[in-house]
Amino acid sequence: MEGGVEEGSNPKTHPTQNDAVPRSSKRKTSKRRPICICIATTLAILILLILIITILALTVYKAKRPVITVSSVSLNDFDFDVDLPLKIHLNLSLDVDLTVKNPNKVAFRYTNTSALLKFEDNVIGEVPLPAGKIKASGFTPLNLTLTVMADRLLSDSDVYSDVFKSGTLPVSTTTRIKGRVRILHLFDIHVVSYSYCDINIGILSRSIQNQTCQYKTKL
Repeated sequence: MEGGVEEGSNPKTHPTQNDAVPRSSKRKTSKRRPICICIATTLAILILLILIITILALTVYKAKRPVITVSSVSLNDFDFDVDLPLKIHLNLSLDVDLTVKNPNKVAFRYTNTSALLKFEDNVIGEVPLPAGKIKASGFTPLNLTLTVMADRLLSDSDVYSDVFKSGTLPVSTTTRIKGRVRILHLFDIHVVSYSYCDINIGILSRSIQNQTCQYKTKL
């Protein structure tokens, strides 16, 4: 028939839209799969590294406080005289030997500070301590000489009652070490350590009668 299709012929067929979409979706899915695997692997590695660093920071490399230990306190110089009417001449210096121990697995760096000699709450002597570094699990000795500033001491009226009533001069020393430790080259932990010593100096014996030291540390 004219304009018709011959019997038995197979007209050319074209893929419909419904056939094309699934194949395109499969190709996109196959391309995305390696990317997703790569991202997931990277995230897993990062989480594992963070976990390892956290465990090390809380165990092996956990920040510990430096420890100050006073080895000895001795009189370096002591001269005490009383002239009438009630005039006191005083020269006094103390040698304080102490050790700062760093228990950390990394170095401890401390800043400039000073050791103080006190009568009651008044500073009557001071010696500077320059900044330094203590290696991991190491220690450093500090030998200090604290000299009394006589004018500061004798300007305090309480010193006269202590000297003449008890025959002793009560003083105290304070040493403060402040610094930081760097954990795994990532975190800075600031630590402070203190030592306090109460000392009674016998006027007549010109010697240290007793001393009591206490220590305090904090992060």
